[in-house]
Amino acid sequence: MLLKLSLSSMRKMMKDYLILLVGLVISISIFYMFQTLALNSEYTRENSLISSIQLVFNVGAFLLAFITIFYIFYANSFLLSLRRKELGMYRVLGAKKGKISQILFLETLTMGILSIIVGSIVGIGLASGIGRMLMSQLDISAEGYQPFYVPALLMTSGFFLVLFFLTSTVNAIRLARATELDLIRAEQQHDRVKATGVRTVLVALLGLVLVTVGYVSLYHLRELVAFGFIIGAVATTIGTYMVFISLLPMFMQLLKKNQKWNDQKLNAFTFAQLRFRVNNLTKVLATVAMLIALGVGAMAGGLAFQQNVSLIAGVAHVYDITLQDPTPADFESIKSMTVEEQLTYRYKVDGDVIYYAKDDLLAHPPLISSNSMGAYDPDIQPKRVSTQLPASAYSMNEKSEQAGTAAMEQIPEEWEKTIRNEFVSSYSMLDDKSIRIVDGPTYDGITGEEHTLLLVRVDDFGKYKAELKAMDQRQMERIAPFATDNDSEMLSTKYSMYESLYAFTSGTMFMGFFLGIAFLAMMASCLMFKILSGASRDRERYKMLRKIGVRKAWLVGSIYKELFLVFIFPALMGLLHVLVGMEMFSVILLDPYANIWAPTLIFVGIYAIYYWITVQLYRGIVLPKEA
Repeated sequence: MLLKLSLSSMRKMMKDYLILLVGLVISISIFYMFQTLALNSEYTRENSLISSIQLVFNVGAFLLAFITIFYIFYANSFLLSLRRKELGMYRVLGAKKGKISQILFLETLTMGILSIIVGSIVGIGLASGIGRMLMSQLDISAEGYQPFYVPALLMTSGFFLVLFFLTSTVNAIRLARATELDLIRAEQQHDRVKATGVRTVLVALLGLVLVTVGYVSLYHLRELVAFGFIIGAVATTIGTYMVFISLLPMFMQLLKKNQKWNDQKLNAFTFAQLRFRVNNLTKVLATVAMLIALGVGAMAGGLAFQQNVSLIAGVAHVYDITLQDPTPADFESIKSMTVEEQLTYRYKVDGDVIYYAKDDLLAHPPLISSNSMGAYDPDIQPKRVSTQLPASAYSMNEKSEQAGTAAMEQIPEEWEKTIRNEFVSSYSMLDDKSIRIVDGPTYDGITGEEHTLLLVRVDDFGKYKAELKAMDQRQMERIAPFATDNDSEMLSTKYSMYESLYAFTSGTMFMGFFLGIAFLAMMASCLMFKILSGASRDRERYKMLRKIGVRKAWLVGSIYKELFLVFIFPALMGLLHVLVGMEMFSVILLDPYANIWAPTLIFVGIYAIYYWITVQLYRGIVLPKEA
């Protein structure tokens, strides 16, 4: 009999269960997708680019799991609160505590298992589509990649089954400890308006100070390093809660006292509703603001990482092409490009010493980057090396046994930076080798093998990625005389740097995007749950207004306005956190705000959808269809 009553009640609450199910399916499907990319060991062993971003997806799965734990416990607590009166009536009618707790346990576990099944199916689809999209973007083979990957499925199912089992147990224990009277009177709560006093003002001021301290710490993360991040995260979080707890009720009281706004249509009722409701919403709204900051920040950060790849490669290398002994195929490829500058230099290798001809360098001085990771300005252009070389010989990386009796001058800083950043194609070229710049007679007298260095700067690096990749592959064969067994595959060209950074940041972008989607979905669901949990108490107020002749259209407008104000406060605070917090990425990114409008628009779209759904559900509860 109790089972039938439970099933009947679940059917009535299907909308509430669907909200929970949607949030869980999103979380589970994204968690599974992360696991397929993190655990697919056979595939990652064959693809070094994918193996380099495994850590990214492992970190993403951990963060998602951490947030999901709180979401599931909060959501199930909300669903339990909606049924407290019903379950209390069962107890009054003679049902045993153990039986009711058992039914509630099975209901929660059944919902969990259903969400795991649906989430895994959606996750397999995501893993297939998104995984192959990532591989296509990285230009690597998808052979061996398995969207349906048993270890990932076991990891996902195991983690969420344990989580749902714990949630079900906690709900059953909470229900068993509650008395019949507590359950029946669960909805009979009184909303109290807190008076504004000295304590409230002090809390508000302290909250604003903490948020300011957090912002300053994140903004100056380059100087404060890890300490600044910890202070920034803690101070901003605590300050946000204090601001919402103190300032939001004060703001609603001021809004209510504004006679001009208060007298328009049903604003007196709407503001009164908010004034009473806001004290129970402050902590939830603060939590939502922080989740918005995490969600939008994750998407903005992931996108910024990828958008900065070309900028970082451009700061490190002025020249797009660096070739040692270029082949005819290389020259043919260059002919198809729009070349802005092309320089050729001679050098000889004699044992452990590389000799560059000074006359070539001075005749055609190369460009050198004027920017750095610590001080970047997009308007600053590369400058021409201007340091003269009056001495007959210069050296760097010189060993005492190689230097001989005659001490050489150190290669000037500009030329040393140019050699390290622009002249070498392989990291191993400078290993255990001395570099010397010598005059014409000295160079002619060296008996080592002569080589040619070609530097090329094109109009648009991104237009010629296919040609640059082919050049790098040919260059792998040309650097054999300089390479060791361990470094034979390590190139230091601009394209090689771009490719490795692009692989890592592509994984970061995908992880950040889907992690942000999951955070935002769970955030909006939490806010929706909290608003709907008090809807049953508001029903009588709306019913009374209808009886005294208030038009339904005005009541609907009041609902839209009231919930809009509830939704807008955490949105504004969360976006402000993102705008300030993104500055901390300036430590590792040249432009942390690159295309930040894209994740902002995605957030606005998701948030607007949840706002509309919440309005419709709330309206259905407080303004049911009239017979």
